Amino acid sequence: MEAGPRDRERDTEQGDQSTPGVPEEAVRLSPDGPDPLDMSAVAPEVEVELRPQRRLRIWQLAPIVILAAVGSLMFAFPLAFEFGDGGPVVAMLGLLISCCAAGWGLMAARRVGYTLPGLPAKGSGERPDWRVAGLYTVTACALVALAVWRVARLR
Repeated sequence: MEAGPRDRERDTEQGDQSTPGVPEEAVRLSPDGPDPLDMSAVAPEVEVELRPQRRLRIWQLAPIVILAAVGSLMFAFPLAFEFGDGGPVVAMLGLLISCCAAGWGLMAARRVGYTLPGLPAKGSGERPDWRVAGLYTVTACALVALAVWRVARLR
């Protein structure tokens, strides 16, 4: 039968240091931790991040994806099939909803810490390269111009 904690204390006070099955290091330890002389043998502590990694969750992505899908369908169907006089209005409304979903997605990604390729991370202190920012601006303007031109051709 194994001895309880009270019996062990009494045995160690009597000078019985040879406890079977217990390593010598455990016998040398004091009840409140290792001796200060033995601290050099202890490995350094490693800090671990306890907060979860920042990323977009499904409940954040679902409304953005649904809004983008509805907007793109509203934009595409009046252009593909003749809807009469209301076609351009529905197409422009779909384009507006799609652009809102894209902006919402960009803001959600920016809040989590993602950036567009070529642009610095939020809070890094770096300035964006003007060529990359200009390329994004020209691309966005070209897409808007093509969409408006396509809707204007419906009339």
